[in-house]
Amino acid sequence: MAKLTIPPEELMFAGHAACPGCAAALAMRLVLKGLGPRTIVALPACCWTVIGTPFPTTALRVNVLDNAFEATGASISGLRAAADALGIRDVQIVGFAGDGGTADIGLQSLSGMLERRTNAIYVMYDNEAYMNTGVQRSGETPAGAWTTTTPVRGRARGKPEPKKDLMRIVLAHHPVYAATVNPSFPEDFVAKVERARGLTGPRFLHALTPCPPGWKFDSAETIRIGALATETGLFPLYEVEADRLRITRRFSRLKPVRDYFDRQGRFAHLDEAEIERLQREVTAGWERLLREESASSDRPRSAEVSRPTGADATPPVPAG
Repeated sequence: MAKLTIPPEELMFAGHAACPGCAAALAMRLVLKGLGPRTIVALPACCWTVIGTPFPTTALRVNVLDNAFEATGASISGLRAAADALGIRDVQIVGFAGDGGTADIGLQSLSGMLERRTNAIYVMYDNEAYMNTGVQRSGETPAGAWTTTTPVRGRARGKPEPKKDLMRIVLAHHPVYAATVNPSFPEDFVAKVERARGLTGPRFLHALTPCPPGWKFDSAETIRIGALATETGLFPLYEVEADRLRITRRFSRLKPVRDYFDRQGRFAHLDEAEIERLQREVTAGWERLLREESASSDRPRSAEVSRPTGADATPPVPAG
């Protein structure tokens, strides 16, 4: 009999306002399973304020703070400082924000939280556009994708710029722990949340959350689409702790990116040359990640630079 590795306790109510097949709802469910009931979640303006907190209701069995769009990092720093001042040590402070509110509008707030060494977890659920306001492009929208602000008509071929590599920006701050997670691989997802829960200091999780209406696929395909993102190398699963990188889902051979693109209407316009170019970029990115994993395993583990208390204490100087 298989051993269950995902906690059975549900901290999300069954009734909520998410679209059918919404992976952002799955991501929140898995995050809370990994963290447990002693959790406070900060939410900016995003899909999740509509999904989970339309006044006077809530879809969550934990305390929630709704904060300004750009302020999630600052909010969780403030919550941690308040908990520390009150002597509350056994609570997890979590920011749960979309890609627009993290990689774009909230980037300065995220950077400040990481640089201050705030003892909290920041989760970016990445549906690769501003979905709550009508599928506008964000910095996390991938190259070639259709959105309402990167249309496909005439010479316009979707978003011309590449997807912002937010993990590299985060890792430049030397967090205690950072990882990519994907609801299509729930055991890996929850294991990383539990690992983050057991550490002290700034931690970051980048969750891929496919969006059926924004990505233009049938809601029954959510888990398959998410799995293909990882199996093609477009969204590899890895973790970084003490500056050491470890790939947590590896493949002897990646599936072609066409398998992923063909299932989504937002990429239906791509021609052979465009797909081939994107395939080369993905293959190069995967090979670079393999090299980085190999190189990081040869380095000594970085000294711990996190601190157990709030944002007002003087942070230590990082080693090196």
